[in-house]
Amino acid sequence: MLRFFILFLIIQVVLFGIELLGPVQSGFIMPLTGLQASFSANLVQFFDANVTAYSNIIQSTTNGFGVAIMPGCNAVEACTILIAAILAFPAPWRPKLAGLVIGILAVQAVNIVRIVSLFYLGQWNRQWFEFAHLYLWQALIMLDVMVVWLLWVRYLARRGLIRMPSPHAA
Repeated sequence: MLRFFILFLIIQVVLFGIELLGPVQSGFIMPLTGLQASFSANLVQFFDANVTAYSNIIQSTTNGFGVAIMPGCNAVEACTILIAAILAFPAPWRPKLAGLVIGILAVQAVNIVRIVSLFYLGQWNRQWFEFAHLYLWQALIMLDVMVVWLLWVRYLARRGLIRMPSPHAA
């Protein structure tokens, strides 16, 4: 357990450090954030044609309200924590790769729901928008990371790829 925790922390420090590098920001993070804005706007356009996206912003062309997807709001940090947890966990590489792909997609899917919900919430009530943006969705995204990781660990245990400690062991 100590080995997992130390590796988890080291991997996080390394990945967060890499994320802060200028070329990573300009070559990966910002394009990903723009893709999230475009995807969110396209999703909303199924219900409301008066929505557009540009750069990292999704905006209503009717009332002008928009949300900017900023660093910390693109779920990259949440995915980084999930990646660190999966990589640090003592499991075979093939299930790790599957867990990474499925887990990152799950976190990003929840983040798209977050972006769309905040877009509508901000047009309806700014106080609720602030609460949901600053508190509710932050917690839900991290809860998503934890649930995805726990489901992955449970999958490993059911397949006999890891040994789970006995609940009666002291």
